[in-house]
Amino acid sequence: MNASSLFKPVKLGPYTLNNRIVLPPLTRCRSSQPGNIPTDLMAEYYAQRVNAGLLITEATQIEPRGQGYAWTPGIYSSEQVEGWKKVTKAVHDEGGTIFLQLWHVGRVSHTSFQPNGEPPVAPSATRADAVKVFIETAPGEGELAEPSEPRALTTEEVKEIVQLYAQAAKNAIEAGFDGVEIHSANGYLVNQFLSDKTNFRTDEYGGSLENRLRFLKEVTEAVVQVVGKDKVGVRFAPLFETTDEDRIYLGLVEENPHQTYIKAVALLEQIGIAYLSIAEADWDNAPDLPELFCQEVRKSFSGLIMYAGKYTAEKSCRMLEAGLGDIFGFGRPFIANADLPERIKNNWPLNPLDPNTMFGGTEVGYTDYPLYSPSV
Repeated sequence: MNASSLFKPVKLGPYTLNNRIVLPPLTRCRSSQPGNIPTDLMAEYYAQRVNAGLLITEATQIEPRGQGYAWTPGIYSSEQVEGWKKVTKAVHDEGGTIFLQLWHVGRVSHTSFQPNGEPPVAPSATRADAVKVFIETAPGEGELAEPSEPRALTTEEVKEIVQLYAQAAKNAIEAGFDGVEIHSANGYLVNQFLSDKTNFRTDEYGGSLENRLRFLKEVTEAVVQVVGKDKVGVRFAPLFETTDEDRIYLGLVEENPHQTYIKAVALLEQIGIAYLSIAEADWDNAPDLPELFCQEVRKSFSGLIMYAGKYTAEKSCRMLEAGLGDIFGFGRPFIANADLPERIKNNWPLNPLDPNTMFGGTEVGYTDYPLYSPSV
């Protein structure tokens, strides 16, 4: 296969990416405790993958209430900012471009993560189902648990969280990041406001689709004001069907996903963000997104469009040549192959992924996968 089209440079805001291959957000649960602080090991991990055109960090909680999984990093304390500075320096020393993904899980959380053991916060007091959270049971040990019953945010609290996103974006820039991505996918807080399955509010943030999109609009505008619109991306996961397969949380299927997400995309086009990230379903034998939807996304958005979700070089080239996508995230392959772009370029075989070392632990299954060494 000729993957040369993936190695044509492309502009992303003020940056020139030297290829179309992206390290997408991948939760790895390696931050140090207490405090969910990024580590030297994390800096090594990201620097190893600097040959990606763009690196996007693992989802990073914007405040303590935004956490739903043990050992995930934050971007709200000075210690976390200092930890992330090690990561951005390591990447920039190698000439890379790195964005931080801003995350709030909303109802997909547990009282053990919440200040004073309070309930998680959400648009409406509806417990998350078809999902587990991962809680710490002892130092370095944890277990899956059911999410706790959430409480509904007041209107004033919603506006306060919008400002927490802005502060987190400011912290990311202080930490040296080149930009930020707003996590609006997979059934987490922004998605919960957007969804007709989780938002039953009667104030200005609920009811009509326009109202359900208001939180996304205000968060994006607040972040853009801090960072600049040419340094902001937003990620969606527009599911058109789901599965009973036991797997990591997918998110929510809307009554009319096409209408919902095209309206959301049009809103982001008005704001003028740099890129849109679309996370496709990635379970075994998951269907591709409807081609009509992808065409409508392209018509509705003038920035870069990124696709991810079990993408291969072949599928990426097809989407690129069809004019539907511009850059492409390779998740699991990038975990096991720090030199993935070189492997794609040269059609070298890939290391297999060890699923047992994906979340938490040490350098094993994190920074110790071998680089490809061509036989002489």
